[in-house]
Amino acid sequence: MSSTAAPVAFIGADELSVELAASFLRSGARVRSFVPEAERSPSAALAELNGLLRCASPVEAARDAALVVVLSDAGGVDELFFGVEGIAKGEKKDVFLLDGYIFSGLSDELKQHIIIVASGRQDIAERARKFFHSSSAVTADGSASPLKVWEASFGVNIVDAASQQIYDASTLADQLVMESKAANRIGFIGLGAMGFGMASHLLKSGFCVVAYDVYKPTMARFADLGGSTKGSPEEVAKDVEILIIMVANESQADSVLFGNAGAVPVLSAGTSVILSSTVSPGFVIHLNRRLEAECRQIKLVDAPVSGGVKRAADGTLTIMASGTDEALHCTGSVLSVDIFVKDLGIVSSESSNSRIPVHVSTIAHQLFISGSASGWGRYDDAAVVKVYETLTGVKVEGKAPMLSKEDVLRSLPAEWTEDPIDNLVPIATQSSKKILVVLDDDPTGTQTVHDIEVLTEWPVEALVEQFLKLPTCFFILTNSRSMTADKAMLLVQTVCRNLEAAAKKVPGVSYTVVLRGDSTLRGHFPEEADAAVSVLGEMDAWIICPFFLQGGRYTINDVHYVADSDRLIPAGETEFAKDAAFGYKSSNLRQWVEEKTRGRVSENQVSTISITLLRKQGPTAVCEHLCSLEKGSVCIVNAASDRDMAVFASGMIQAELKGKRFLCRTAASFVSARIGIKPKPPICPNDLGLKRALTGGLIIVGSYVPKTTKQVDELRSQCGQSLRVIEGGITSSDIATKALEAKRAKVMGQALAGVPLWQLGPESRFPGVPYIVFPGNVGDNSALAKVVKSWASPSRSSTKELLNAEKGGYAVGAFNVYNLEGIEAVVAAAETEKSPAILQIHSSALKQGGVPLVACCIAAAEQSTVPISVHYDHGISKSDLLQALEVGFDSVMVDGSHLTLGENILYTKSISSLAHAKGLLVEAELGRLSGSEDGLTVEEYEARFTDVAQAEGFIDETSIDALAVCIGNVHGKYPPSGPNLRFDLLKDLRALTLKKGVSLVLHGASGLPHELIKECIDLGVRKFNVNTEVRNSYLESLRKPEKDLIQVMASAKEAMKAVVAEKLRLFGSSGKA
Repeated sequence: MSSTAAPVAFIGADELSVELAASFLRSGARVRSFVPEAERSPSAALAELNGLLRCASPVEAARDAALVVVLSDAGGVDELFFGVEGIAKGEKKDVFLLDGYIFSGLSDELKQHIIIVASGRQDIAERARKFFHSSSAVTADGSASPLKVWEASFGVNIVDAASQQIYDASTLADQLVMESKAANRIGFIGLGAMGFGMASHLLKSGFCVVAYDVYKPTMARFADLGGSTKGSPEEVAKDVEILIIMVANESQADSVLFGNAGAVPVLSAGTSVILSSTVSPGFVIHLNRRLEAECRQIKLVDAPVSGGVKRAADGTLTIMASGTDEALHCTGSVLSVDIFVKDLGIVSSESSNSRIPVHVSTIAHQLFISGSASGWGRYDDAAVVKVYETLTGVKVEGKAPMLSKEDVLRSLPAEWTEDPIDNLVPIATQSSKKILVVLDDDPTGTQTVHDIEVLTEWPVEALVEQFLKLPTCFFILTNSRSMTADKAMLLVQTVCRNLEAAAKKVPGVSYTVVLRGDSTLRGHFPEEADAAVSVLGEMDAWIICPFFLQGGRYTINDVHYVADSDRLIPAGETEFAKDAAFGYKSSNLRQWVEEKTRGRVSENQVSTISITLLRKQGPTAVCEHLCSLEKGSVCIVNAASDRDMAVFASGMIQAELKGKRFLCRTAASFVSARIGIKPKPPICPNDLGLKRALTGGLIIVGSYVPKTTKQVDELRSQCGQSLRVIEGGITSSDIATKALEAKRAKVMGQALAGVPLWQLGPESRFPGVPYIVFPGNVGDNSALAKVVKSWASPSRSSTKELLNAEKGGYAVGAFNVYNLEGIEAVVAAAETEKSPAILQIHSSALKQGGVPLVACCIAAAEQSTVPISVHYDHGISKSDLLQALEVGFDSVMVDGSHLTLGENILYTKSISSLAHAKGLLVEAELGRLSGSEDGLTVEEYEARFTDVAQAEGFIDETSIDALAVCIGNVHGKYPPSGPNLRFDLLKDLRALTLKKGVSLVLHGASGLPHELIKECIDLGVRKFNVNTEVRNSYLESLRKPEKDLIQVMASAKEAMKAVVAEKLRLFGSSGKA
């Protein structure tokens, strides 16, 4: 930094400004600083600088300064420059401005440097440079943006780089193959395990391949396939267009290229060399230089490969190919593969040279070496797997790998475009009276349905009654998973006999049986299916479909997966496959059927409906496939989305209409798809008409899978203070049937995705009680706690929900409150009138009552039996509004009506974005009301009507949810002549806000005649603010003599309650809660 006579000022502080100030002090400059209260931490570091003068205000620090460095975010700049003691107040001379960005250098060249990128007029930039020594600059005209200056400074075109198309390896590979030059004669050196496969595949592909290997028997095998062999690398290299090197290491590669009888001296000009040996990057760079030194335009492609012997022979190896564009185009016909890189030997060697420990890689490399020493090295790169199998006794071969969920789902074909189920379900039900009967082996099978009945007993009479209703579906809770296989079979046979008997008593009715089982493949299969068939007769096919989206269960390429975060884990590798009663090993469903039937149904006998068939050929193809199956077949269904399920269900319905009969063993998703149920949002207590008073609940944990254990631990962590734990378990079925004596229930929906919620029938001990059945395989660790908290302490209604009164044609009253009596009066009136209401705190009231006043409102809203929200009224100060956003309000009013239109937009927009991020509704005012409210007075001459054109722009710019308008309404008392409202203006504003989806609000409802209120509601007003009349009733009650303070409070409460109740009736909201 250069010394200067005039001082340098720092306004604001951070770590970099401390370094910058220190450098000025070291250069002999006088330095002043001012740091706002919020930045006192960096200020401490500034204070330690010897010679620095601390100032009390920006104007004091900047006075007569040659350079002023201002550090501030956008929100604080105005105050620092133009506030009461802002920088501009003390400047009588010309002030020049540069917009700058200051940061520390990170690269080797720029370390220990502070970099300043600034934009502004060129002459001003040159003046600023004088303050910094060892500086360089790139200047441009005054219109140059900081981005352009940055690009010129660092020599990088940022915009072009950001606009570059994302590199796609597979697209590039396809392009190389399409544009590659034809090559017929290939030289191949190194016929090892993978090299032999590669060379033989090139032969099969029509190339003329000349090969060499030191191992003579391999050369003979290659000759038997029709290949040509030579006695040295030199002989192989003559007259070839491409030479492929596939030897073990760098030493061997160097030998075959440059050693005795090496290949390079005889290569023709323009030959391409593909180095598929695994070598270090340094070797490749050195080799390329040596080939360039030959001056024969020999091109090099570095192309290490991976994939094993089989993939080498199939031509499906994975390769990482690098070289010049010309080299890649000359070799593209050979290198038609994807991208990969391997070899832990190089990793270990390079890390050793750099003294970087890589323990896992080193250990894995030792396993590869062990595999090679055991004689498996020439067989396959998978030697390490054989070492692992030998050491552990665990067989790895044949196991499906874990996959990236995102990558797998993205790789699938696009879904079938139409939802085919909507029209077919009613047709199937009406034409054939076919009902889906779901035998549920535990109560969680209702995870995806709603408005469906569940029977917990199955006498013939009960089934006849159910059939007579002709539902699309009903469930029978068998709970057979808790039984032995023999008992489960007897139970299923009994249910099926009763179904047959009941169906005969209802003319024309038929049914399809679904054995709903666990989506992780646990349960009595094939025992229950055998039991059903023994009663119902042989089926055309058994359908196996364990797909369940909400639980993250996918079947892809016949393998069933369980999603764990962003991975897909083969079901056979999960904790569920280790179940003591229902364990299994196979993830491939065809193999799983063979495993579970103990070979009775072999893997090859199992038919498959693929995702490709579902997504490319649709329901008709499904129907044709099902109709083509031999009687008694087993068919598994692949699925990765609800649309896949709908397509299959539609095809199955078509097959049933043609007379085919199926027995289904499925998870929950099939049922909702088969009967055409559309999902709906999770059920909350308000949806069931439950009162908001807290009454507690009972949580019974019977599942023992690790997921449930983690969920219970999280529940205890979040709700431990309110939980009382009794150890011991019992299944949810026994609770429903034995403890609660429920014979039937109705599935209302889900408390959370995949978590069914029942209402118990009238015959149960507690009719109508909500019964939530939480499966042991659904949700993340916090899911159980989320459900418990939402039902133990239901959330209060939001202001947005309350203002959704459009269909009802009424308005909601917002009542200003100042103390506990006012709060209780509003809530009591709302509960009496069964009306929603808003507790409203004016900015001046918040200054007096503070957070405790807000807390009282929130507690009253949560305890209320009707919807109540809490609103912050007339936020004219940004700091007050920021506080309001943090203390629990449901909505805020941003009042910038005292500002110019442009200032109002900026002010409202800044708060609106913050409030919306927290889920709060935002109300704002355009126009300005005259009158007085809580110490704030607006004279009549200052009042402004709301302008419709301005309102449209205001709404678009600020994204507000509710607009308070001025149409002649006033705060406080109306003049003796009465109110004069502009209904023509209100009508136009209504048309605008309806189009924009914004609620209309009218302040100053106190004193408006009833007929004007009614007309305002008819013209779309959905929220009225009421203050004066309620407050006056409170003050009037205080004038009445009472003997005790309690009586004073009760009297005041009743006086206010009467006014509030009258307003609720007037607004039309009574009875709407």
